[in-house]
Amino acid sequence: MQKLVNTIREAIELSGLKSGMTVSFHHHLRNGDYVLNMVMEEIANLGIRDLTVNASSIFAIHAPLVDHIKNHVVTMLQTDYMSGPVAKAISEGIMENPVQFRTHGGRPADIARGETPVDVAFIAAPSSDPMGNCSGKFGKSACGSLGYAMPDAMYAKKVVVITDNLVAYPLPDWSISEDYVDYVVAVDAIGDANGIVSGTTKITRDPVGLVMAKTAAKMIKASGLLQNGFSFQTGAGGASLATAKFLKEIMLKEGIRGSFGLGGITGYLVEMLEAGCFEKLMDVQCFDLDAVRSIREDPRHEEISAIHYASPRAKSAVVDSLDVVILGATEIDTNFNVNVHTDSNGYIMGGSGGHSDAAAGAKMSVIIAPMIRARLPIVTDRVNCISTPGKDIDVLVTQGGIAVNPARVDLKERFLAAKLPVVDIEELKARTEAITGKPQPIAKGSRVVAEVISRDGELLDRIYNVPTL
Repeated sequence: MQKLVNTIREAIELSGLKSGMTVSFHHHLRNGDYVLNMVMEEIANLGIRDLTVNASSIFAIHAPLVDHIKNHVVTMLQTDYMSGPVAKAISEGIMENPVQFRTHGGRPADIARGETPVDVAFIAAPSSDPMGNCSGKFGKSACGSLGYAMPDAMYAKKVVVITDNLVAYPLPDWSISEDYVDYVVAVDAIGDANGIVSGTTKITRDPVGLVMAKTAAKMIKASGLLQNGFSFQTGAGGASLATAKFLKEIMLKEGIRGSFGLGGITGYLVEMLEAGCFEKLMDVQCFDLDAVRSIREDPRHEEISAIHYASPRAKSAVVDSLDVVILGATEIDTNFNVNVHTDSNGYIMGGSGGHSDAAAGAKMSVIIAPMIRARLPIVTDRVNCISTPGKDIDVLVTQGGIAVNPARVDLKERFLAAKLPVVDIEELKARTEAITGKPQPIAKGSRVVAEVISRDGELLDRIYNVPTL
């Protein structure tokens, strides 16, 4: 069987893609991805219109999507995270149909059950053989795990692998196997692996951030969860990574050996693995090149699919075995609802990703955020967008103290016994507003530009357009 074709255009034609269908993409190359733009340019040149693009995330590099939206090549977007020019244009009302935001667990769940069927999936593969066995661990564009691409390959009607490192059959240690793949295309470059490191992936040096991180590490110790077999996930923000650093020091000092680190993996979690803090890393996405090296070389660093990571419809998912997760927030309200979708002006600047999934699964979900962000208090009466519902958030850590969800009396008692600075969230809000003043509500338009869908498939919130002059 001949799967290898000469061009992306030929693969699109052979796939049977027609106007009105759905194409999907994954984001493991993050802000270094070339594939989405290359494919969409060929689709537009073929005169195909009215497409749904289901992309696990959209970054600044995907700015050409704005013109495809204006030209009605793309009329629907489904994603888990969005930033850059596309997010700005969507916020200002460029698209007639609202964007559908899902979580990293909700997206594969809805693909699998046919709620968001994919006609053609395009897999950016740093290495592939001519039959489509492919991996992200090898090649000049190596990005590590292909966890978010796996559900697309499993459930799409047609699958096209696009690679810049075509190797002899069979490729060893594949991530996606040939039995899911219809066509393979070799190109000069699928992306720039240096673009994987987009956003904050360095430990903070900010004194406020370090105070919060030290407090969070002490809090994890006081929670009773930090013992042999401990499991942990952290985001790639500066304060979150600093928490991992301080936690590593505690674990090594006390001889605690955890079971696994989870999520989008950074070099800091790799350091914890190599220092003996964990038995294993469970990796759905590599956040930096140290993580890419580790997943290629260390068998304890395991690649997992987005379904295995966080799907609420899987028979089990790793987030359900998670002890502690450290997360960020744009804002949090007095009911512990968290916003990570919009900024202080109401513009889309992110998305849940795995935020909601990990918060729902973990025994203790922790938000680390400063009391004041962009001259506005972090705690508000009602967040402008509910990304993660308050029922799944246990603790807020700020430089002004620790606020505990009233539903977690057990945690509050432990923290007080450890003499940690516990404060009521209403008091924290009042203290912050005494510094900043009470902020005015942001201006909202009347058009819904995005719908935030919970990991279970329910409508969680709506995002409205930002009025422009």
